[in-house]
Amino acid sequence: MSVTEVGLYSGEPTTDRGWSYVNASLHPKMPDKPYICFYPMSKTRVPGANWYTLPYDQRKAYMHDHGKIGRSYAGKVSIILTGSIGLDDYEWGVTLFADDPVQFKKIITEMRYIEASSIYGEFPYFLVGTQADPERIDKLLTDGLGQ
Repeated sequence: MSVTEVGLYSGEPTTDRGWSYVNASLHPKMPDKPYICFYPMSKTRVPGANWYTLPYDQRKAYMHDHGKIGRSYAGKVSIILTGSIGLDDYEWGVTLFADDPVQFKKIITEMRYIEASSIYGEFPYFLVGTQADPERIDKLLTDGLGQ
């Protein structure tokens, strides 16, 4: 279980474009892409690599680098980020969407080498599949169970 949220490190928007980004994050539309990748993630809290003991400015810089890579995949990979702190075992749910599942491998591999992920990220598993057609799910649940 999780809820949509806005990143903690970008600050309050000061432009209409910034507010547009905030509203898109809080009220996401399902991307029209056939492939989907979901993974939960948390930031580490181990001695020597505790994300939450880093100074805010350091965390912000790490997340800026993280976001820079993500933005380089604009048009190839879409994301819906949800927060599950206090609601689940992991802190966030990350859902990626793409026309080509190889893009998941590319973006995840590239992000693996930056400090926000390589030192401070925990990624227990990744699930990849195709988006289901809501009408087909309804039909399966209503018609398929009676057979």
